[in-house]
Amino acid sequence: MPRAARIVPGAGTGPDGRARKLEGRHGSEESSVRSGGHTVVAILAVPRAYALDVSIAGHVFGRHPGYRVLVCGDHDATAEVRPTHSPAEAEYADIVVVPGYEGPLSPVPEKYLAVLRAAAERGARVVAVCTGVFALAAGGILKGKTVTTHWRHTEELRLAYPEVEVVENRLFVEDGSILTSAGAGAGIDACLHVVQADFGTAAADGVAKDVVFSPVRGADEPQYTETPTPARDSLRATQEWAIENMGSSITVQRMADHSMLSRRTFIRRFVGETGLPPMQWVVLQRLLRARRLLETSDWTVERIATETGFGTSANFRAIFRRDVGPTPTAYRKAHGARTAPSGGVERPAPQASAVAASSGGSTSCSRT
Repeated sequence: MPRAARIVPGAGTGPDGRARKLEGRHGSEESSVRSGGHTVVAILAVPRAYALDVSIAGHVFGRHPGYRVLVCGDHDATAEVRPTHSPAEAEYADIVVVPGYEGPLSPVPEKYLAVLRAAAERGARVVAVCTGVFALAAGGILKGKTVTTHWRHTEELRLAYPEVEVVENRLFVEDGSILTSAGAGAGIDACLHVVQADFGTAAADGVAKDVVFSPVRGADEPQYTETPTPARDSLRATQEWAIENMGSSITVQRMADHSMLSRRTFIRRFVGETGLPPMQWVVLQRLLRARRLLETSDWTVERIATETGFGTSANFRAIFRRDVGPTPTAYRKAHGARTAPSGGVERPAPQASAVAASSGGSTSCSRT
């Protein structure tokens, strides 16, 4: 199944999806962020950072007890965000999130760029929301990488950093340990994608429900569509029918017949609504269902293959490895039911959340 990003365990985690112990340097900053059993997420609030983007990352990661969230930055860098830790402490986190910021072509202080370089060199995952990708590029960690950003800024990014491959109209793109996303809404998808990689689909579903957001959308879905689509009730009903009957043989023609549209019209409308061809969408739904069953049930691989419409276990294993990475058995071992560490979450300061809530939609990056 073609995709812009492959779902893989994060660089800051071990084979079982849990946080690795930080290795290498030892100092006051490193020891202050060490958190046994938790994956440490540092939100690097660069100057002019959008409070909304800071709050999104803090809210999503803060909803899962497996993460400890720090907001790192200078207190005088932006009036809208109140950091809880210094910028230097982000260097030692498992995951570093760079929110979008105003004036992306304006210089970012070297100490922030040095933190990003050190984190990337150490193998931490680095997540950029919206224009946060410009800081990654300025820090020199995107050479030869494929990235995306909000559609308003893709051409700016391409012209300013020709050594970086910029992908148009994608929610998010993952290239190794670098994850870049479009606007603030796509930032939620990117953060949920990380939760999914670390703790599984069921955990990501739970976080999405907590933050009142739809389950993780795929990286291939577009940021926008050029033309409005017709009323979607019939296609939504067809999607629900396909999910309820995924164990049976589902074809484009059967879906078109269910929607009472011609095959050609159905395909055109389906792609316009979901951003994916019908059968690619069906495979994605089957994989999501299979992942949930591997995480939450004791069903055999053979039974899961049958129930999700993959047919034989051999076919299921081949598709699962191609599109997810590990084998179904290895995935179950890494993401099967387990109790995550509790406590230890340091949320963004209430001031940042309050400002973000009141300023939603005030920036060009808040609508995607």
